[in-house]
Amino acid sequence: MNERLRSVLAQRGVSPELLAAACEVDPKTVGRWIGGRVPHARHRFAAAQHLRVEETFLWPAPEPLTGRPLAAGTELVGTYVNRASVPREMWLSLLREAETQIDVLVFSGTFFAQTNPHVARMLAERASAGVRVRLCFGDPAGRAAVVRGREEGIGDALAAKIRASLTYYRILPDTAGCEVRLHDTTLYNSLFRYDGDLLVNPHVWGQPASANPLLHLRRVDSTGWFDNYAQSFEAVWAGAKPWTPVSEGNTAHGQD
Repeated sequence: MNERLRSVLAQRGVSPELLAAACEVDPKTVGRWIGGRVPHARHRFAAAQHLRVEETFLWPAPEPLTGRPLAAGTELVGTYVNRASVPREMWLSLLREAETQIDVLVFSGTFFAQTNPHVARMLAERASAGVRVRLCFGDPAGRAAVVRGREEGIGDALAAKIRASLTYYRILPDTAGCEVRLHDTTLYNSLFRYDGDLLVNPHVWGQPASANPLLHLRRVDSTGWFDNYAQSFEAVWAGAKPWTPVSEGNTAHGQD
């Protein structure tokens, strides 16, 4: 079953019959796609265009059968002109399908909760299923947030955005398998890892992260881009401090 295709059709309000017409195939053919059959290349392209998603999201590249390393650059399975153009259902599907770990590294990550008000509950559910969940936000009282806010031209607003974002995750520090920390580090990228998929959102000086490009990587081996970015998460995480929510004024504090 292609759950991603089924989910996107539901999200877009597109029936199998309408997709079949757009791709110039029989509706039964679309039914077979939903059932798990991979379409011909021209039909994959047409369907992805019609549904406004990346083709590799609907039909990820299969793992190599030979056991030989893939060619250089094949970790890059998708690019987006900016983070705001990433389909909401892609974020949801990656979260729901994670089986071992979810790692998030941001300053405020406001969009992460505002586009999915149930994100904390969903993360808690994944943790209860054995997924290790680690969220790392900027320290609103830290120097890095001050510098970043000044560079974006929003001043103290970034610290306020971080505090507002953290209120969505108040249940997580007391949830087994979940950790939330605060960092005071210059971030060159925001990172969102779901098992072997990693979304990298490079930071362009003076621009909000939502306006910057996003790279979708899939891990191939330990010598590629994926592990380099994953190691940077580990380095920031190691130096970050645990966060616990404080009810008074919904203010975020770290534990010294």
